[in-house]
Amino acid sequence: MIARDPLTRKFDLGRPLNLRTTLMVKGIRGPSLRAGPDGLWRACRLDLGEVTVRMKVEDGSLIAAAWGKGAESALDQMPEWVGEHDDPSALVAEHRALERAMRQGRGMRLPSAGGLVEVLIPTILAQKVTGLEANRSYRRLTRRYGEPAPGPTDLLLPPKPDRLAFLQYYDFHPLGVERRRAETILRVCREADRINAWGRMENLAEVYGFLHRIPGIGKWTSARALAVVRGDPDAVPVGDFHVPNLVAWALAGEPRATDQRMLELLDPYKGQRGRVVQLLERFGDKAPDYGPKHAIRDFRRQ
Repeated sequence: MIARDPLTRKFDLGRPLNLRTTLMVKGIRGPSLRAGPDGLWRACRLDLGEVTVRMKVEDGSLIAAAWGKGAESALDQMPEWVGEHDDPSALVAEHRALERAMRQGRGMRLPSAGGLVEVLIPTILAQKVTGLEANRSYRRLTRRYGEPAPGPTDLLLPPKPDRLAFLQYYDFHPLGVERRRAETILRVCREADRINAWGRMENLAEVYGFLHRIPGIGKWTSARALAVVRGDPDAVPVGDFHVPNLVAWALAGEPRATDQRMLELLDPYKGQRGRVVQLLERFGDKAPDYGPKHAIRDFRRQ
């Protein structure tokens, strides 16, 4: 594709920014995101149109170039995308493991980076499966129903919700997705405008409440999605298979824990519990493994 010249903008950064740890997170991975020597590339859909953005940090500044109908809108949103308004100073570590993770994670921010439906789709795909399964299914979904992104890149735009809305649950089986997750995605896509409007509401507690009314979306899914879309520093993914053990190992030296125990250990960090979880997921020590690993399932013949 021959690309027109991009719109560009330079932003002065008041503090360190690591683009990879800020934006290469659950919810905006896959064929729409890539990091390389020339920067971090992201393709997405905005209200004003599709866009591809290349971001890189040089000499304390963020330099962004954008292609597509949504280019100007994306550049206007860039400070939110990279968490410029996020305040990590509110977190004060009381454990050595967390202090170490904070040092290693210097430059990691919590972004407000995307439409709620666009982030919910890969988050729903990650329910109750391994990360490998979730990533594989999202790549298949994007390659089948996405479109080439604008600009000098081979990235793909995430599928349009209104295109997915006309599918049936069994259309997801070749992608490795069973009926339960498929039907949740279909519900979300068929109410995409309303759900995206929820994502822009000022009252975050109301956003959580509205999301929990949707069958198939609970505390885990809403926390994972709103950590990305709204940069919620207190978003705890209750119901995760690994996170309670990770938190308990880091904060108490306990190799296994329940959600209740995890919440007890995170209580001193209330208001910043989601940030603690994300720091430990990226930079903490993994809890010891016991028992068999989860098998990767195949729904393509269902």
